[in-house]
Amino acid sequence: MASKKSRRRRSNPERKKSPLEKKEVKIGIFILAIILIVAIAAVILMSGGNNNDGNGDIVEGNPIAVIDTSKGIIKVELFQDLLPNTVENFINLANDDYYDGMIFHRVMDDFMIQAGNMYPDGPTSNNPGTIEYEEHENAIHVDGAISMASTGDRVGGSAQFFICDGARHDLDGRYAAFGVTIEGIEVVRDIADEPHDGSSGSVGGGKPYTDIIINSITIEN
Repeated sequence: MASKKSRRRRSNPERKKSPLEKKEVKIGIFILAIILIVAIAAVILMSGGNNNDGNGDIVEGNPIAVIDTSKGIIKVELFQDLLPNTVENFINLANDDYYDGMIFHRVMDDFMIQAGNMYPDGPTSNNPGTIEYEEHENAIHVDGAISMASTGDRVGGSAQFFICDGARHDLDGRYAAFGVTIEGIEVVRDIADEPHDGSSGSVGGGKPYTDIIINSITIEN
């Protein structure tokens, strides 16, 4: 039979942690929380987070258009999975160097920047044929969306395109948004903010006083 002394020894509670030990535990928890936050942020950045407001991550297999302008580089994911005919038309034009040397002939802050038919010395004489209008419920005019310019709602475009400076969902279901900016949204902002000949009140913007040139558009698969 165990003695009373041994029973008391076994029934003693665990030793209480000193204030110093408690402080060390709190510091350890804090450090782990910081590490977790940094890890989550790294995952978000690596997953292709960008400045648009609703298209999610880049779809594997979709081509990327690299638009090299006199203001900087704009990279655009092309929605080949959603608007294949519109994207094919744009890729063919880019691969044929159609856009090289053209300017953004219509810009407006908080609206869009447009190009595709004009050089510094005037309009092009090479006008490709039109394509049928194409749309998809997941291809919408978010901030940085690239879309086909045309003569009216649900009309197939040709070569002219515009990139949204800010979301323009009033254009959804009217124009074919066939991609979205994934890098260089600050270049879009810079171009859209250029003074232009419609600054006095034009609702659609105007031609910048200083030419903003497309040096090239290359396609990365």
